This record gives sequence, C-alpha cells and structure tokens, in this order.
Amino acid sequence: MIFLWYPRCSTCKKAKKWLDEHDIKYTLRDIVLDNPNKEELREWILKSKIDVNKFFNTSGVKYRELGLKDKLKDMSFDEKIELLASDGMLVKRPLIIGDKIIVGFKNYEEMV
Repeated sequence: MIFLWYPRCSTCKKAKKWLDEHDIKYTLRDIVLDNPNKEELREWILKSKIDVNKFFNTSGVKYRELGLKDKLKDMSFDEKIELLASDGMLVKRPLIIGDKIIVGFKNYEEMV
C-alpha cells in the first residue's frame, strides 16, 4: 500500500496514526515532494471509479487561487489529470493506494 500524505496536514497525521495503531504496513510518500505523475493519477482514478473531481483538494489555497471551482466543469478529464500532476497541493489527501483507492480520511473502516 502507498500512503500519500502532506506531513503538515492534520487529517494525514490522523490517518497515519490510525494505520500505525492497526499495524497496517505502507510505503510513505510526501505528496508535495513526490507528486503523482499523470500516468499514476490516470490509473488510480480509473481503478477507483471515483470522479476525477473528488481527487482535487477543494479546501486548499492553491485550488482557490486558481479559481478551480468554476473552471473544472469546462475542463476535460485529461486536462484535470494534467493539472493534478502539476502540483501536489492540488491533490486531495491523504491518498491511499492499495487494493482499494481511498481519497481523504473520514471513515476508518475504509482503511481495512
């Protein structure tokens, strides 16, 4: 399992703590220092069957600065992937890649 996180993100810290407490093994990856590339994002989004828009960090400063709330509806799937691959701060986190793809961390039961 790959655990993509931003170390200063409180939700990421909670998810990491939960994984550690449940002795779930993962490979840690900083989403800013090692942002997913276009090929990875395409594969994960298609595998997850989750709408590509759910992969955007809608509460992030970068998302608001770029005015993406209004722009995303007019962008193609490929344009959205290109944008996500351009900056890790645009990607919703934590992002867990394993048998399942989990975007965000609200439901602990999703993890197992």
